[in-house]
Amino acid sequence: MTADTPAVSLPLEGRAALRAGVVGNWIDNIHVFLPVMALAPAMTVLAGPDAAALGAVVVIAMLLGRPLGGIIFGRISDTLGRTRTTRLAIAGTAACALGIAVMPTYLSLGAATLGLILILRFLGGIFVAGEYSAAIPLAMEWSQPRRRGLMSGLILSMAPWAQATIAFATAALLTVLGEQSYATWGWRSLFVAGVLASLGMLIYYTRHVADAPVFHRQHAQTSHERAGLPAIFTGRYAPMFWQVFTLMSGLWLLTDVTVLILPGRLVADAGLSATQTPIIMGIASVAQAIFMALAGHSSSITGRRTLFISWMLVAAVVSPFLWLGLMGSSSAVAVAGLAALLQVVTVSAYGPVAAYLSERFPTQVRSAGYGLGYSLSLILPALYPFYLPTLEDVFGRQAAPILMLVLGATLVIVGALLGPRLSSAEFDADIDDVANHRLETMPAGRRTT
Repeated sequence: MTADTPAVSLPLEGRAALRAGVVGNWIDNIHVFLPVMALAPAMTVLAGPDAAALGAVVVIAMLLGRPLGGIIFGRISDTLGRTRTTRLAIAGTAACALGIAVMPTYLSLGAATLGLILILRFLGGIFVAGEYSAAIPLAMEWSQPRRRGLMSGLILSMAPWAQATIAFATAALLTVLGEQSYATWGWRSLFVAGVLASLGMLIYYTRHVADAPVFHRQHAQTSHERAGLPAIFTGRYAPMFWQVFTLMSGLWLLTDVTVLILPGRLVADAGLSATQTPIIMGIASVAQAIFMALAGHSSSITGRRTLFISWMLVAAVVSPFLWLGLMGSSSAVAVAGLAALLQVVTVSAYGPVAAYLSERFPTQVRSAGYGLGYSLSLILPALYPFYLPTLEDVFGRQAAPILMLVLGATLVIVGALLGPRLSSAEFDADIDDVANHRLETMPAGRRTT
């Protein structure tokens, strides 16, 4: 579709896939952020007196499951189809969340409670990765070229919207129920709500969503030459994968600092209460979500690489000052504003990622490439609880997260420079023409969806 060509109306199943991509990613991230915020105030009652100190391990368990999910479900999605894979992954995610919702407390099972939570979070990470490895490429395959950036921003902005949802819901229940009742049973209602949301999305995918024509076309043409993991890691698609891996590693480092490390520091260093912190993180998440959607859409105007580089140059320069301001402020209002600015200048750059990763891999390996590029890159960043104390000993308590912020921004810039420009003229084409770099030799009339 050229810039002068009117947009072609999508069929019902295409519009359903786009809606499901947006709402489904919100539900996925509800499951991601539930333990980060909703489970934290109840960990001592649920899993024992020492469990509160192990909250980061609960988060890591899911993060480490996601790369395995990208490997397993990415391959399944490229072989059996995006929609069938998404339905399977949604069912698994709901089952893991339900298991945590009905988990006996420490008084009943002792230390086994924490062990079971870690197992369910690890399995949940596998299934969540299966959802985004299939559902997001499916939405990008249905999207019209000029709207891929916008849809990417809308889909990925559901992560901070989910974070804000959990933050506000946790704060509200803590206020209404009190800390003791919340820790005893209130947190379970949030997990049950997540399960019901997943079941609703499963019904929607079953009734309304289908694979895009590009998948059926490429599946018929290349079914005899399915690429395995070696082709992605060391073969034909390796340059694409490692370039994406570098870029995403930087974004995950930024996520560690601004989403996972920051809440604890607001309590420990800025002196905020357990009720104030989720509210402030919720406000910051709303700002992040708005600018993430704008970043996705803007990338269709500036080009993907230009947006990543310019955004990260600002992040590298500004984020250290914002972090120091956060840790040194005594005003909750000022902290909320600075936290919002920090998330905007750093992780709002995720906006174009869904489109960018989908445009880097052709249909026959798109889900595998997307799932691995998006999730395998988070392993080293996810291990921050083990290396952050060492960084703090060497560089200082506040300098260590600042170093992670600057390193994260630098990796994104390097990753973007290693990839194609992907200007608006270049990606205004069939998604496989973009992924296979056929634009230079392709006649102008072929740049259609």
